Amino acid sequence: MFKSIINYFSNDLAIDLGTANTLVYVKSRGIVLNEPSVVAVKTDSKGGKKILSVGKEAKEMVGRTPGNIEAIKPLKDGVIADFEVTERMLRYFIKKSKGKRSIFKPRIIIAVPHGITQVEKKAVKESAIDAGAREVYLVEEPMAAAIGSGLPVQDAIGSMVVDIGGGTTEVAVISLGGIVHSVSVRVGGDKMDQAIVNYIKKQYSILIGESTAESIKIQFGSAYPQENEDENERIPVKGIDLITGVPTSIEITKEEIRKALKDPVNVIVASVKDALEKTPPELASDIVDNGIMLTGGGALLKGLDKLIHKETGLPVTVYDEALFAVVKGVGMVLDNIDLLGEVTID
Repeated sequence: MFKSIINYFSNDLAIDLGTANTLVYVKSRGIVLNEPSVVAVKTDSKGGKKILSVGKEAKEMVGRTPGNIEAIKPLKDGVIADFEVTERMLRYFIKKSKGKRSIFKPRIIIAVPHGITQVEKKAVKESAIDAGAREVYLVEEPMAAAIGSGLPVQDAIGSMVVDIGGGTTEVAVISLGGIVHSVSVRVGGDKMDQAIVNYIKKQYSILIGESTAESIKIQFGSAYPQENEDENERIPVKGIDLITGVPTSIEITKEEIRKALKDPVNVIVASVKDALEKTPPELASDIVDNGIMLTGGGALLKGLDKLIHKETGLPVTVYDEALFAVVKGVGMVLDNIDLLGEVTID
């Protein structure tokens, strides 16, 4: 009875702790937070660190801070790179997400990449406990994405999900509530942004920031030629001329952006083909019938579904709410105690 009272007066949370963005789902309330996984830290003369801002405000500071202020992304390739800053970031997001009814510490479910090490799992759990969690459970991201996008994960049917996040791409074949086979590559939206930065630097000797590259990717990037698209449309890009050291502006085409994105996109496509090759025949036949589900922010890259279809010959669907598939999945696990026991990992 006491446990049920605690559960009533605590706002349990499900968290998609992503390299690029963190999303929080509160039981009975739905998704309440979606902010960049960025923390602005100020270092004083003695080396002490002070958190200035977290999330959206901190992201706006990326590339714009003076020497003693640093905008930090505490997660790299889907796992914790800076334990202390991650704990402070989680504490901020948890506090911001909790409602007035919250008397007791919340129970928290966190989505993590498939195949992370025991050390990495421990780091996630300890960060959440230090940030104010009562209990912490972990669910693998591809499983969460599959649940959130409505795939029949508990049935004796093979389902394939490709979750493309900021730091990792997770490809998984799921059946009977478990991951039968998976491929995880540390390539995602961040690598795409960096590929655009590198291309413009190499071709034009112009340095652009990550935020500029991300904006170019979202607005003009593609993995496959689009119908009725003007390939030669000129897109203005502002940056620093590496030869003269002064700000300048150039124009590039959509075809060039696609060329810049080719390497990270090819890694993602290769991971899908690799997973298909190693899928048991019975489950492979289900995937032929039901196709491949794309989730995550990277799934929104124009033409990626068409390219994967061209390379595999299979039907490919981009989930309508691709950005929210993982957090919706862990939210559904949070709301279903029976599912919690089946899909959480130690």
